[in-house]
Amino acid sequence: MTDPAKTIPRRSLFLGAALAGGGLLAGACSSATAGAGTSGAPAPTTPPMFNPRDWTSVRAQFPLTPNLAHFSAFMLSSHPAPVTAAITGFRQGLDTNPVEFGMGMADFEFSSRARQALAKYIGAQPGEIALTDSATMGIGLLYGGLELRENDEILTSAHEFYSTYEAVRLRATATGAKVRTIRLYDDPARARADQMVARLKAAITSRTRVLAMTWVHSITGVKLPVKQVADMLVKVNAERSEPDRVLLCVDGVHGFAAEAVTMKDLGADFFITSTHKWLFGPRGTGFVWGTPAAWRRHRQIIPSFSMPAFQGWFTGQPPAGAPGDLATPGGYHTFEHRWALPAAVEFHQAIGPARVAEQIRTQAEQLKAGLAALRHVRLVTPRSAEVSAGVVCCAVEGMHPDAVVERLAKEHRVAAAATPYRETYVRFGPSMVTTSQEVDKALKGMASLV
Repeated sequence: MTDPAKTIPRRSLFLGAALAGGGLLAGACSSATAGAGTSGAPAPTTPPMFNPRDWTSVRAQFPLTPNLAHFSAFMLSSHPAPVTAAITGFRQGLDTNPVEFGMGMADFEFSSRARQALAKYIGAQPGEIALTDSATMGIGLLYGGLELRENDEILTSAHEFYSTYEAVRLRATATGAKVRTIRLYDDPARARADQMVARLKAAITSRTRVLAMTWVHSITGVKLPVKQVADMLVKVNAERSEPDRVLLCVDGVHGFAAEAVTMKDLGADFFITSTHKWLFGPRGTGFVWGTPAAWRRHRQIIPSFSMPAFQGWFTGQPPAGAPGDLATPGGYHTFEHRWALPAAVEFHQAIGPARVAEQIRTQAEQLKAGLAALRHVRLVTPRSAEVSAGVVCCAVEGMHPDAVVERLAKEHRVAAAATPYRETYVRFGPSMVTTSQEVDKALKGMASLV
């Protein structure tokens, strides 16, 4: 039997090895250009000195416009210096001497390192992670491959983003399954964890096979008590056979890296996210994680470029390998961004996930308290940290959210956003690039809108 690994040039495995390994923060510029330097590519500008214990130093890693309070930076994140250096190094290598990266072997190696970094960060195994270009790709990949029968039920909420609605609609159309949508709360500001769990439990039927949920609702800032939902499902599933178990599938984009938790802490079956939001990872990257049991309920829908997939092709057999490898869509991607994922994880871990989460929580609480004190402002997001995270939404009496956002930017140098839904609100997202003083600045701006 032919070894497929021997049919592909292996020299690329050694090219730029420092890129995806340790030391990215200590010498981001030099290590990121280790491979590119062999072909004479210019080195990127030396990044500022980085002290992960100093928030001023952390913010200095971002090339964000100065004197602007960036409360929407989480949405399409700015790259911190170590991530930019890693991307630049890979890009220069690909641009100046692409043959040195081989026909696929570089992706096997560097994507494997990306999985390893993500797995360590979320407390999982690398083979349980499928790499994607976005959360939407992950959502489509997940629901598009779930095994469902006619009249099986997908239960979702009225608070999801478009991507989930469309993905479950498409799957229902293809399989004959049904989609049912419920409200988890009537007034988001008064949302309670026990109420949300109770409504979900009451809505589950003998035909329910999937809960399609979002961890933090980007329209309201309400945080779903995922662990409590998972614990409730343990009891629901106790008397069900494996094919009839209810799978908890979580879109985690606005909780991932804003909350310091692992997959074990959440207890979900599947977790989908992008990394270019609260992690401030490379734009155009994301992943799907699933438990081994959950992956067995999923079927590959896009050809993979993984080693197990090529092994199957070369031997004329169906591919056999880790579910994350086989579920990762093949083809060519923005490899320099995907391969730079370890730099983003290392940057975040150097600061400390718990410290980042506490920074976000503290500023969110300050922001919510200040907004709640303004008579012309209605706070939409719950005050309690149990059911809210980094997203803070509000409405200004007599003003459209777009007008609020425009005035905040022009008159107060505060960057906020309007939620992209039929019912829209003003949205703030404190993060590692904002400060308590900037929260005060945002509140002063909101107070002036009378």
